[in-house]
Amino acid sequence: MLLSIGNLTVKYGGNVALSIREPLEIQEGDRVGVIGSNGAGKTTLIKSILGLVPYQGTIRTELAPDQMAVHMQFNEYTDNMSVGHVMEAILDRDISKDKKLQELIKFFEFQDCLKKKYSKLSGGQKQRFTIIMVMMQEAPLTFYDEITSGLDFETRQKLVEKLVEWYKGKEASFLMVSHYYEELDQLADKLLILDKGQVVDYGRREELFHKYCGRAVITMDNTPGNAALMAGVEKMASPKHLIAVSCGSEEKERELTGLLLGNNVNYKRSNNDIEMLYINAKEARNEK
Repeated sequence: MLLSIGNLTVKYGGNVALSIREPLEIQEGDRVGVIGSNGAGKTTLIKSILGLVPYQGTIRTELAPDQMAVHMQFNEYTDNMSVGHVMEAILDRDISKDKKLQELIKFFEFQDCLKKKYSKLSGGQKQRFTIIMVMMQEAPLTFYDEITSGLDFETRQKLVEKLVEWYKGKEASFLMVSHYYEELDQLADKLLILDKGQVVDYGRREELFHKYCGRAVITMDNTPGNAALMAGVEKMASPKHLIAVSCGSEEKERELTGLLLGNNVNYKRSNNDIEMLYINAKEARNEK
């Protein structure tokens, strides 16, 4: 076990920013995605684990501080020298002599940026720079906080593809905070769902999906025609522009898809939709 959290409370003034009552564990090889709206306690969780904010409760780990690497949402570096020299100074490595550092620079297509000042890098280049610095630590546990925040769709997609490729076949563990479901769909095998500082649920993605969404989810556009067609069907919580139905059995799915196909309705089927899982997990908690 890499990390264990129990009965954790973090307060800012008189406000509870994060409360974890049930034990939460991260095992070796776990890739945990943390999701929740602004103010849910995502960054507070990372800061409490790293000892950057005071907390009550228990955080146990077999790792020393230098065995945990972190990529925070906002990073700044000196502009007095090129980022290549910044990299060498912070890592205490010579790029020309370090094959692993050369591999990372090449992998993240950062060669042409080494002579630039940090302020001259684009948003995507700044993120790649920090990722290279983090990955050079070869930490057993890495924290990523909003790694693609502020990037345009294309840049974000390319960066995530690079991360997926890099981690393929590796046993490294990480905890990744993200607002983007498609990122976690590609990178995370476990999910920690937070809402207003409280834990909604934690577990393997497929188990959580089955718990809150059933065997599969069918979604379609929320048009007057589709709404009329689905008038007698029990709906799931969903974004306003969609109608969503849970299929708990293969028979129910056949009946529903037959109805939709018979009425020429476009639909989408998923057995791992993180957004639908998140929405319905929150809905289930609010109904308690």
